[in-house]
Amino acid sequence: MRALILGCGYLGSRVANRWLAAGDEVWGLTRSDARGSRLVELGIRPIVGDVTRRETLPALTGFDVVLSSFGFDRASGHSAHDLYVGGLQNVLDRIGAGGNDGSRFIQISSTGVFGEQIDAWVDENTPCSPRRAGGVACLAAERLLATSALADRSIVLRLAGIYGPGRLPRRRELAASEPIAADPSGYLNLIHVDDATDVVVAAERRAPLPGLYVVSDGAPARRAAFYAEIARLLRLPAPRFLEPGRPPPGTERAFGSKRIDNSKLRAELGVRLRYPSYREGLQAIVAEELHSGGIAPSC
Repeated sequence: MRALILGCGYLGSRVANRWLAAGDEVWGLTRSDARGSRLVELGIRPIVGDVTRRETLPALTGFDVVLSSFGFDRASGHSAHDLYVGGLQNVLDRIGAGGNDGSRFIQISSTGVFGEQIDAWVDENTPCSPRRAGGVACLAAERLLATSALADRSIVLRLAGIYGPGRLPRRRELAASEPIAADPSGYLNLIHVDDATDVVVAAERRAPLPGLYVVSDGAPARRAAFYAEIARLLRLPAPRFLEPGRPPPGTERAFGSKRIDNSKLRAELGVRLRYPSYREGLQAIVAEELHSGGIAPSC
């Protein structure tokens, strides 16, 4: 298989490793020559270009699968719409209407497209009503893909919050005993990065086309319980939360609450989660840090 990954970051690099291990040829789009050299060291063939600047992109043809997983960098000077919608349009233009006959296009989206549902269960059939810029942009990108020449070959994966090694939410605030700007009684929807990787690989192999899946572990967690478990495992102070009231600017997402139902994912893709809840996932992360010397063992 010949694969192209647009954004070899936290998730994309792990998918690349899985495909490389299977003997596939993997190409990765990156914005810099320096990052391109790093991709070469990983066995990934680099393509240097910026999705927000169409003139920098070569023709992106001849691939069996394209994974669009570029992440939003607030320091880039671009808006979420610039990246997710404008960037996707540029990629689609460079792929061309007939450039990848028979290929699959996998788009990483977000459960943020649902907006906030006040503790309600949501799935692929739930109407979307995003309020935050990121969710609005992700939904606009989904709709762009659905009206493109690749619509009948597309798979959209709406990911819940990704966590994993090196990415534990609110770790800095917990370590500093700072109050967390979030509703402690609200629900978090999570997916360990290793499970997210398995989902992408399974979608490439088995998903009916076109496809749409919400991707979470299916075990929503109260924020208070989740952060308390991180604090316990890392031997940090118990979490504190801001007093109830209007969310501070920029923290609205942390005050929302919905519950993601992953039944379709499990039924159609046959993915067996390595970490069916945050408890197993956090334990594995901390055990890895202990093994690598990142956490001092308890006396």
